[in-house]
Amino acid sequence: MRVFVAGGSGVLGRRLVPQLVARGHEVTATTTSAAKLEALDRLGAEGVVMDGLDAQSVGEAVAKARPDVIVHQMTAISVGHAGKPDMKHMDRWFAGTNRLRTEGTDHLLAAAEATGVDGFVAQGYAAWNGIRSGGWVKTEQDPLDPMTGTPAEPGMAALAHVEDAVVRAGGAVLRYGWFYGPGATDDLVEPVRKRQFPVVGGGTGHCSWVHLDDAASATVLAVEQRAAGVFNIVDDEPAPAAQWLPYLAERAGAKRPMRVPAWLARPLAGEVAVTMMTQGRGFSNGKAKRELGWRPRYPSWRAGFAEELA
Repeated sequence: MRVFVAGGSGVLGRRLVPQLVARGHEVTATTTSAAKLEALDRLGAEGVVMDGLDAQSVGEAVAKARPDVIVHQMTAISVGHAGKPDMKHMDRWFAGTNRLRTEGTDHLLAAAEATGVDGFVAQGYAAWNGIRSGGWVKTEQDPLDPMTGTPAEPGMAALAHVEDAVVRAGGAVLRYGWFYGPGATDDLVEPVRKRQFPVVGGGTGHCSWVHLDDAASATVLAVEQRAAGVFNIVDDEPAPAAQWLPYLAERAGAKRPMRVPAWLARPLAGEVAVTMMTQGRGFSNGKAKRELGWRPRYPSWRAGFAEELA
C-alpha cells in the first residue's frame, strides 16, 4: 500500500518507517525540517516537508502522495520543539502537541476525505492516565482521566479529540504506553542518574510501557488490517512506580531513587507528577492481541530496560 506517515521523522516515526518499507509498502513521510529529508530517504521513505498546522500544506502533501492509509504521528514533544520536560507546567510543555492533536488531526482527516483515503491510524496515549477509580489496570472500555483542573487537562482534552474524531471517521487510535527505546531511553534515564526522579509517596501509581519497536509493529498491523476503534498498545506488565523506577535506576547504574512524600513533591514537581506516581492507572493490551494479532517483542519493561541499558 501507499502509506503517508505524518510525523515520520519523530521518535516513533523513525522506527515505523523502516518496518513499513520492509513489509513492501511505499512510504511518504513528513517532517517540519528540510534538514531531515535525507534521513527519511535513508530509511526508505520519500520525505516531504509539511506543516501539520497549515491546512493547505497538509492538503497538498496528501494529495500529491495519493496514499491508501494516513498515519498520524505528529507531536511537538522533543526538546527542540518544546524544551525540557516539565510536568509541573504540562499545559505549556504540550501546547504544540495539543494543537497537532486537535487542529492537525482535523487537517489530516479533511485531507483524507478530500482525496478519498479511507484508512487512518492515529497516535493516542495510555501510560498512567486511566480513570482513577476501580482497579489499577484499564481496558479500552474504561475512560481516560480528564485530569480536570490540572495542567494536564488541555492535553487530555486533545487526546479525547483525537479519539472522537478518528473513530467517528472510521479510523483507529493506538493508545501507546510510555515509550522507551532508541531516541527515548536516554531522555528517561538522564534525570534518574541525576537523582531527579524520586519515588513519590508509596509509589503506588501504575504505569504501562511499550518499546518503540513494539509500538511500530502494532502500527504496521493496524495499517495493514485497516483497523478501526481504540487499542491500548502497551506491554504485558503494568507496574507501580515503586517497582519500575528502582529497577530502571539499577539497570542504568544509578543510585537508588530517593523517596519523597507527596506533600513535598507537590510544590516542586506539580500535581500531575504526584498523581502519576501515586494514583496512576495502567492498561491492558488484551484487545490488541486478540484483534490485531499483536505480540510485543518485549512483553515486559524488565527485559526491555535491561537490553536498552546493557
